[in-house]
Amino acid sequence: MYIIVGLGNPGKKYENTRHNMGFLTVDLLAENHDIKINKIKFKALVGEGKIAGQKVVLVKPQTYMNLSGESVRQVVDFYKIDSQNLIVIYDDIDIPTGSVRVRKKGSSGTHNGMRNILYQIQTEDFPRIRVGIGSGKKENLINYVTGGFTKEEKTLLEDAVTSAAAAASCIVEKGIEKAMNEYNIKPKKEIKSEEEAKND
Repeated sequence: MYIIVGLGNPGKKYENTRHNMGFLTVDLLAENHDIKINKIKFKALVGEGKIAGQKVVLVKPQTYMNLSGESVRQVVDFYKIDSQNLIVIYDDIDIPTGSVRVRKKGSSGTHNGMRNILYQIQTEDFPRIRVGIGSGKKENLINYVTGGFTKEEKTLLEDAVTSAAAAASCIVEKGIEKAMNEYNIKPKKEIKSEEEAKND
């Protein structure tokens, strides 16, 4: 079985914001595989179902981003799964908007939710899918990640969420190597920063 965790912040205020790529991807997975995410346990909204004949548990921590690890630790401890059967999906400020990166393991980078997960479960050895929300310096990082999408970003991010959901299904069905080969993609076009746009 697999546990697939999407990171985000609960509540209407954060629903369609850059920091909620994980939630949006898990919602799409649920829709694609007819899984209802409607139970509240492990400090999360949880849904159980099947992808490619494998049992999966979809998890949306409700702790707010920086404490996501508390929820992940509870669900991993309960199901006693191998860490390689944990998949975490989240937004990444360090890669271009609309990019998707699939990795076997690694550090948390600059992401506080991932940092808390690594601290709580004491391993980096699990697959993760990162959805790029824009590289480059941001003057106010908190406002940026919790902000809504521009019109141009919306299309790129919708495509990226679709790819991230497909990558998660691919890991379950065919393994991490296959998913890395198929879904490590760059967006069709890069979004220019406001500064670059002014200079055009």
